[in-house]
Amino acid sequence: MNTAKRHSLDDLLAIMARLRDPQTGCPWDVQQDFATIAPYTIEEAYEVADAIDRKDWHDLRDELGDLLLQVVFHARMAQEQGLFDFADVAHAISDKMIRRHPHVFGDVSYEDVEAQKDAWEAIKAGERAAKGESHDDSALAGVSRGLPEWKRALKLQQRAAKVGFDWPDEQPVLDKLAEEIEEVRAEFAAGADKARLQDEIGDVAFVLVNLARHADVDFSQALRHANAKFERRFRAMEDLARDEGVPLAGRDLDAQEALWQRVKAGESTA
Repeated sequence: MNTAKRHSLDDLLAIMARLRDPQTGCPWDVQQDFATIAPYTIEEAYEVADAIDRKDWHDLRDELGDLLLQVVFHARMAQEQGLFDFADVAHAISDKMIRRHPHVFGDVSYEDVEAQKDAWEAIKAGERAAKGESHDDSALAGVSRGLPEWKRALKLQQRAAKVGFDWPDEQPVLDKLAEEIEEVRAEFAAGADKARLQDEIGDVAFVLVNLARHADVDFSQALRHANAKFERRFRAMEDLARDEGVPLAGRDLDAQEALWQRVKAGESTA
């Protein structure tokens, strides 16, 4: 039986307060502000997703703790500035969840999940209006600019699809992808400047997100899988090269490609 003390949320809040103490705290923690911590918050969210993707539940527990620490960190900095504290954060999200789920906490009912999603968006629009945000009746209103750009692309596409601006299936998306890739080729051939290439490569990325949406594939998860596959194969190449006595860096591209193909073939027969 584990007799170690089980820390509470209050303990975590106290730990963060101690870390941020200007006299006795950690110098690094004391120096941080919202802007410097924000990248860590994003990184920890991705690490949670990675642990889920790997089905590593022990790691998921730890990564969720790291993500919770980010919330506590931001809340502590806000409390120091007299903006709000952790209790305010918990109250705000609790209030929001109750408000946005009248079919659970009230007497509202919806015909199906799609009707519920439409009502959710209507409630969010009402919240924006209540906060005094400028009126925006576009179908794209409220899509956060703080999202990772691939996620924002997906949400923009989903919103446009709600009013019928969407391809009927994946084939025209594939055709569009081929068209955009040819435009990138043309820019390279013309010696295009960086701005033009950025524009055209951005179009390719946008269509790729759209293709994943039509395939009902999570774009982020697909890219994580591709990254994991590349890393696995590349490390195997390094191992093969090392075993043969000629490091990977000491081989030309053709020899490296031959190793890559050997690794791929080994995976297919495993």
